[in-house]
Amino acid sequence: MRPGEFPLFPSHQGGRGWRINRNTAMNSQQQHPQIFSCEFFPPHDEAGLAQLRQTRAELLRLRPAFFSVTYGAGGSTRDRTIGTILEIQREGTVQAAPHLTCIGSTRENIHAILEHYQSQGIRRLVALRGDLPSGAYIPGEFRHANELVAFIRAETGSHFHIEVAAYPELHPQALSVEQDILNFRRKVEAGANSAITQYFYNCDAYFSFIDSCEKLDIDLPIVPGIMPITNYKQLARFSDTCGAEIPRWIRKRLESFGDDLASIRAFGLDVVADMCQRLLEQGAPGLHFYTMNRAGPTLAIWDRLGLSLSKV
Repeated sequence: MRPGEFPLFPSHQGGRGWRINRNTAMNSQQQHPQIFSCEFFPPHDEAGLAQLRQTRAELLRLRPAFFSVTYGAGGSTRDRTIGTILEIQREGTVQAAPHLTCIGSTRENIHAILEHYQSQGIRRLVALRGDLPSGAYIPGEFRHANELVAFIRAETGSHFHIEVAAYPELHPQALSVEQDILNFRRKVEAGANSAITQYFYNCDAYFSFIDSCEKLDIDLPIVPGIMPITNYKQLARFSDTCGAEIPRWIRKRLESFGDDLASIRAFGLDVVADMCQRLLEQGAPGLHFYTMNRAGPTLAIWDRLGLSLSKV
């Protein structure tokens, strides 16, 4: 490899080429240590619980900084989220980081949850606005994530390390790029410690987002969210819902494989591992893996990157 250059993602014609190193400073991110983390959703039944336990055991080799657990649209999985979080916490190997959402929440129930988490030794939270359940409207007392962050800070001081969401490709409901970045700054000013991005497959979207943050003196770790590619139809459905763009050349290659899951996963590993390498080499402060409760795809990316456990 020539100095200052990175492998090009496999092109839609096949083969490999070279991508010139982008001259992004990434100064605000390079000063933070790189950490790695994994996200799960609460299992629906005993079989799912057994699978998640096995997944967590396999992912321990990454020595992740934390395991986060989603909350479900409108807080629909609250009890299962809490149960999963407390099990992770009792294991005592990795920090547990529960998601909390605005949708359907009141100050009273958030206060009760915070007290419970404090009593169990939980020190990290992921504070989000959250998604509405399909076809429903649950107002709640918090309209935006910055209000939830401010409430957590007012109730608990500095007890919790608070993660918030960032959207390099624009929140799907944002009216403009300017509005979106200002919304993000409000979450930071309310007391967020760090951020995790929505997943993406375009590094330049992340670099541009960091540039915009630096221009506004936003200074906190913004960790790229990484979604392994294992099932194109499922990924396309997720991406259309959350506003994460799948670049056209990637879509076309994935479509060309049809139902050939082995080819989809091999190609997806090439794409995502190359992207992760570029992000880390440019100074991203770690990676947050959206695991879908499976260890294999995340471990395959990790192994392809050749990451040293001493970094974690």
